[in-house]
Amino acid sequence: MAVFFNKIQRYDPRNPTRLRKWYLILKSVGAKQTKEVAQRMADETTMNPKEAEIALYQLVKVMKNILLEGCTVQIDDLGTFYLTANSSASETEEGVTARNCTALHIRFKPDEALQAEINKAQLIAIDKLT
Repeated sequence: MAVFFNKIQRYDPRNPTRLRKWYLILKSVGAKQTKEVAQRMADETTMNPKEAEIALYQLVKVMKNILLEGCTVQIDDLGTFYLTANSSASETEEGVTARNCTALHIRFKPDEALQAEINKAQLIAIDKLT
């Protein structure tokens, strides 16, 4: 299995006159939709594809509700999902209210073992794909 990347040139936004440097950015070679993920789950378990699909939809529904209850969602061997907020500043502590929130984001912190496996990925330049 391989993870592909493109090469791009970027400048330092703190010093735009500086020479641009080259970086790699990951490039997806496609997306797998729920039905295919469910099929792969079914291939690995005793579930049929429809049961696996229902399980995925239920996972999303339950995770959304748990996050909206103010809790994090920790799934063994996968990681933890949690919410963060962007907010506008206030001059005083009393001035901080829910209205200061400008955006909520769902974040994911992978399990250490999962991260270790991902770190072993073979990186290949996408131009080598053709």
